[in-house]
Amino acid sequence: MTVQELLELPVSFPLDTANRALALRRSTGYALARRGEYPVRVLRVGSTYRVSRSELLSYLGIDPGTQSSSPGPATRAA
Repeated sequence: MTVQELLELPVSFPLDTANRALALRRSTGYALARRGEYPVRVLRVGSTYRVSRSELLSYLGIDPGTQSSSPGPATRAA
C-alpha cells in the first residue's frame, strides 16, 4: 500500500487490510492476532478483528501531520 492509501484508511478497518499494509499473508496475520502477537494492537469486535489507523501509522513510522497529498502534474490552460 502507498502512504496515501494508508492515510485514507478509515479510523478502524479489517485485519485483512492491515495484513496487506504489513505484507503479511492472511493466515499468518490471523494466527498472530489469535496469539496476541500481531505487530499492532488488534481490536476484537464480535467475531471480527479490526485495527486502528493511528496505531498502524505509528508502527510504520508515518506521521499524518507531516504528510501532504501532492496534487499531481499541473495542467496549463491553452
